Amino acid sequence: MPRSFDMAADYDGSVEQIHQAFADEQYWLQRLADSGADTVSLDSMTHDADGTLDVVTTQTLSADRLPAVVTQFHRGDLIFVREERWTPVTDGRATATVKGSVTGAPATLSGTMALVPSGAGSRLEVTATVEVRIPLVGGKVENFIGAQLKDLLTSEQQFTTAWIRENA
Repeated sequence: MPRSFDMAADYDGSVEQIHQAFADEQYWLQRLADSGADTVSLDSMTHDADGTLDVVTTQTLSADRLPAVVTQFHRGDLIFVREERWTPVTDGRATATVKGSVTGAPATLSGTMALVPSGAGSRLEVTATVEVRIPLVGGKVENFIGAQLKDLLTSEQQFTTAWIRENA
């Protein structure tokens, strides 16, 4: 049964600054390089004329780094493909859809994100649904992934804050 997770991260930068970072190819290349994955790629990045942004990335963790809860259902390296589609900033906010999948595994992620003003900065609000279609252990793996998503959100917030500070 799929599990939903609600998360949020506060940013020092404005919605516009964060959205600009998301639209910068160098931002993504450095963010991926800093991700801790063994192999990374920025598979595609497109900007529509209206400001819509589509980003597809792949991150690979080698099999020897995977926790036991994952190796129970997945053999070999874990290859995670992530797709984000951001709207342009409108009325001070931007929204996105996110999809993720593990190549060769019955695991998917889908969700929505909203980048909204908050105090002197902004807040990224995330709702993600994780589904691992494996009898008996699927729920355990979904909870593990949910915990990892929270850690990922924090590390991406820290990276983005530093990026904006260095590149503003």
